[in-house]
Amino acid sequence: MKNILPSPLQYKKNKLTFDGMPLEKIAQKRPTPFYLYSKKTLDHYYKSFVGSAHAHRISQPLVCYAVKANGNLEVLKRLKTLGSGADVVSVGELKKALKAGISPDKIVFSGVAKTEDEIRFALKCGKKGIYSFNVESIEELDLINQIAKKEKRQARVAFRLNPQVNAKTHKHISTGNKTHKFGLLKADILEALAVKELWTNSALVGLSVHIGSQLTDMRATVAAIKELSNLALMIGRELEFLDVGGGLGIDYTEEERAKLASIDSYMETISKALQKFYYSKSEHTPRVVFEPGRILVGKMGILVSRVVRTKMSDNCHFTIIDAGMNDLIRPALYEAHHEILPETKSTKTITTDIVGPICETADCFGTKRKLPSLKSGDLLVIDNAGAYGHTMASHYNEREIAQEVLL
Repeated sequence: MKNILPSPLQYKKNKLTFDGMPLEKIAQKRPTPFYLYSKKTLDHYYKSFVGSAHAHRISQPLVCYAVKANGNLEVLKRLKTLGSGADVVSVGELKKALKAGISPDKIVFSGVAKTEDEIRFALKCGKKGIYSFNVESIEELDLINQIAKKEKRQARVAFRLNPQVNAKTHKHISTGNKTHKFGLLKADILEALAVKELWTNSALVGLSVHIGSQLTDMRATVAAIKELSNLALMIGRELEFLDVGGGLGIDYTEEERAKLASIDSYMETISKALQKFYYSKSEHTPRVVFEPGRILVGKMGILVSRVVRTKMSDNCHFTIIDAGMNDLIRPALYEAHHEILPETKSTKTITTDIVGPICETADCFGTKRKLPSLKSGDLLVIDNAGAYGHTMASHYNEREIAQEVLL
């Protein structure tokens, strides 16, 4: 079970197509830049993720899609139809998930800075509030309990454990060490459990862990599950769920493709780790919650742009496009690599830097790329842009936010 699906982008007779439709035909109907999403690819990755969890006998898997990866309402509605819940980090994301029809009892609320208003809103969702607040500090737990008491509600909470493991990913998307702002250390969690005043209107229903995004090395994931399991056994009470987080990466480059864990190998790793560190030592079998984001939506999306003009500066060639870092900030923020494809394929290429219109030197999508010699109006595609693209967009330079199209 390789979970491999051809990209929605394919060349047919040297012309780029998206889900079988000519890209130029799609682009004629709307101004560039715009995001284009494939429902077929989204469906494939969700079904592969859940199917693999069941194949590896993971207990009652609940997918809580990480809305921060892509908050498009139509995408959320489709995920809801497929059976997904949501992982949210703000009341805005929570409201968007509810608008998409996702049930509150499938929503977990993460994040280190939940406000009084956000907590109150989440508590009053549905009959019992959201599925869980993933608590990241003792102060937060205290506030949740106080608000629940005032609202005459019972808050469902899970501690987010900081397992102090080093996820081998970019430093700005690693979240599992004590120097990071996320989660609680084991000693602090055990201490909080003994403080009766924190639990008058709160109930511990689970434990969670999340160590970062774009994970490719499963050793850190195993180490985190070991720490999560050890804590669950030390607590010594029946928990409804263990939340193993998300962060499974996708291949942006050939190098990543060679070492990337597949969905199936990821699920096998999770299953074996839980069996070894928890199930073999306990008669209880809590359900397993996942918070996938990028792995579900990353490969379904592209950013479609047109060439504004080209420019020579001595021996430096620039291809200037109408998409900017305000549309897709990952290359500027993380030095992230995205494949860049011309609408018309050609064996004759030049070496060029692909840059945008923003008044920042960092507004560059790729340096020294091999592309055909392009002219004004030609289409250019930035691939694998379904995750952390539109959700991180801004109006910098007073630019409009790019449209999103779900095909």
